[in-house]
Amino acid sequence: MPPKTGVFRSWAMLISMALVSPIASHAQVNGVGQRPYLGWSTYSQQTIAPTQIFLTQASIIAQSDALRSSGLQEHGYNYINVDAGWTGNSDAYGRTLFDTTRFPDIVAMIQHIHANGQKFGMYLNPGVGTDQVAANKPILGTPYHLQDIIVQPATIANAFGGGDKIDFTKPGAQEYINSIVDLYASWGVDFIKLDAVTPGSYNDNTNIDNRPDVAAYSKAIAQSGRPIWLTISWALDQDYIADWQATSNARRIEGDVECEGDCPFLTEWNRIQVRFLDIPSWETAAGPSLGWNDLDSLEIGNDATDGITPQEQRTAFSLWAMANAPLYIGGDLTKMSATGKQILGNDEVIAVDQSGHPAQQVRAGFTPVWVSDLGNGQYYVALFNLNAAPARVTFPWNDLGFAATTRTRDLWSHSELGPSLIEYSTVLPGHGVRLLKVNGVLNVPPSKSTSYEAYQATLTGSAQVADCPLCSQGKKVGYIGIGPNNNVFFDDVKVDRDGTYRMEVDSATLGTRSYIIHVNGGPAITLNSSGGSGNIPSELTIPVQLKKGMNSIEFGNPISYPPDLDRIVISGNGLEPYPETQTYEAELATLNGTVSAGFNGNASGLAKAGNIGGGSANNVTFSDVEVKSPGTYNLEIDYLTQGQRSFFVTVNDQPAKEVDLNGYTFGTPTTTVIQVQLKTGKNQIIFDNPSSFAPDLDSITVAPVI
Repeated sequence: MPPKTGVFRSWAMLISMALVSPIASHAQVNGVGQRPYLGWSTYSQQTIAPTQIFLTQASIIAQSDALRSSGLQEHGYNYINVDAGWTGNSDAYGRTLFDTTRFPDIVAMIQHIHANGQKFGMYLNPGVGTDQVAANKPILGTPYHLQDIIVQPATIANAFGGGDKIDFTKPGAQEYINSIVDLYASWGVDFIKLDAVTPGSYNDNTNIDNRPDVAAYSKAIAQSGRPIWLTISWALDQDYIADWQATSNARRIEGDVECEGDCPFLTEWNRIQVRFLDIPSWETAAGPSLGWNDLDSLEIGNDATDGITPQEQRTAFSLWAMANAPLYIGGDLTKMSATGKQILGNDEVIAVDQSGHPAQQVRAGFTPVWVSDLGNGQYYVALFNLNAAPARVTFPWNDLGFAATTRTRDLWSHSELGPSLIEYSTVLPGHGVRLLKVNGVLNVPPSKSTSYEAYQATLTGSAQVADCPLCSQGKKVGYIGIGPNNNVFFDDVKVDRDGTYRMEVDSATLGTRSYIIHVNGGPAITLNSSGGSGNIPSELTIPVQLKKGMNSIEFGNPISYPPDLDRIVISGNGLEPYPETQTYEAELATLNGTVSAGFNGNASGLAKAGNIGGGSANNVTFSDVEVKSPGTYNLEIDYLTQGQRSFFVTVNDQPAKEVDLNGYTFGTPTTTVIQVQLKTGKNQIIFDNPSSFAPDLDSITVAPVI
């Protein structure tokens, strides 16, 4: 996805907008939001099945019955939520009713769902339909009509561009929303998703600011007397987090997880992976009194249409659980597989989700680690491998402040692994996870740390300092990247010994962005990230190898957009484990002939190399692929193609190997893994196709065969 704009949005403007927003804490005290909900939503299935056929009363009843018979309800899944597409006519008071052709008796349907021991949810957008405004229908229980409460001149109501916006300073406006919620509450509605909410939904046009709408629905739910969960959607702007926390139970922090026609399935791995980038900037904003970060549907249990493997499903489920996100299934409940039920019904993982302790990321990069501190020395620890090939992931316990564990339990295998001294190390399959519950003992003091402010570093090119009230010293550096010379150099990073240290990178971004980092002029390190605000910094920590004395660390991106940079913090004793895998971005390699680098919002580094092939001179050459010992290595190739294309891969002086690939889009990378023979030191790997066009190339990752 492309980066969002507004990096240097006026902070004074944000503050002034917040002051005029009517906020009252209602939704978070309505008795339903103290833990994330579990259930099912229609939307994912609607993306691969015609709405007119799938979104019917008979179909929803069938899904409700399937949930009850599946056994998943016994594990807490009890919401049946109907998404967009249910609307029909409106009543005499301008309140939207269900399409009676497809939903002949909505109350009977909801009663059936309740009789199954479940709750019913529905979907709304902010604003009033223009046809209802034109009819100027009366507002129930008031002397006012719809035209009395509309913003003048008429303004678009929401990010989808539909309806007329309500002016909540006008009498009758709140009463209109009250009447809507009262009607749905009388039917037995238990959940409302309010979609296309701004600021957010990739639209920060404050002329259609929906914070008053969300507050009005929150108040309406409170006055209705019925406990109704309120979720707001999507990609909410984190600058207004206090508003979202006060007036909703959950907020969608990213776009849709579904492919929606961009791939042949419900979802794809790339859309799961971006959630790993999103959460760090929101991780401290969730909790029982703050509401929950919604990561969207879980595409688990419909093997033929899920689009992600069972291993990837366990990984997604683990991340959702560690984030304490709502757990709602997206596929067809009438076709649930045994594997899907086993994954979704893992009570030990569900307990992680329901703990009320959202995890924080303690290591970023391609093998991230997340930790939830439960208190009393107990922790949930999730180790992930975002690479496609198996990788060893090692995590030292002293990074959490203790030296050993007395208990280490694997929550997926339901097995006790025994005590663990100093560190935990495991081999994870491609796109795999290890989810642990541990008891830590033998407290150790935190290691020495040194902070280096970005605004005090050496800035080149367009990089410039800007005010940032929430940054460590009130300043940040923006306009980094988009060219090889727009960089931030920390020239005075000092350590006492050679070794691997922790580098915390505090940065802010609205949308997906990426740093290319060079330590002492060494190989490029890619740090992909995402976030909900260009003004609220979040922490990403990666291991870096430093030498005794002074070091130089450069932040930039020659092709695409990095986040704004607050500071870096160096800590540790030089003994931090360093990843055994190394990623090389194609756009940073030597590009020959017709090959060119270009922006791609879904690619690692937010760029790719294209126009490869059609002649052997049109190639991508990686000249510095370095390994410590000779042997067989896994080579992960992240590529993009629509239809069948081939790479010819040449390693050093070995014969070229043809790799036949297939894909459905040049917009989103997919992955294959081959094995190659490498020598000690630097190796050269060339990608070309002498006779035909090759796929576009995002990156390669080299990993030892384990």
